[in-house]
Amino acid sequence: MVIVKFVRPSGATVEVQGQIEQSILEIAHANDIDIEGVCEGSMACSTCHVIVEDSWASKLPEPSEEEQDMLDLTYGLTRTSRLGCQIRLTQSLDGLTLGLPSGTHNMLD
Repeated sequence: MVIVKFVRPSGATVEVQGQIEQSILEIAHANDIDIEGVCEGSMACSTCHVIVEDSWASKLPEPSEEEQDMLDLTYGLTRTSRLGCQIRLTQSLDGLTLGLPSGTHNMLD
């Protein structure tokens, strides 16, 4: 098991456990973390946007060109923004800290 910390817009932190190879989106849904994920992880929207804490950003693989294209549609984009459906847990990500944006931009509505 791997620990993931979600920081809500209010500043409150929720710590949950996930399994190796689970996506951040899957972990969020399993633990009632407020990440929409309208396309259910098919990378067709940007509603699973998370903001990776600076100290963790370099530990993740680079986003694909497709992910970068979806991120361009994201509300509140930052330099460490990622799609939760594209981050898969590894043991080296134990303690990963992610910020939840204050809103999303759902283009599928």
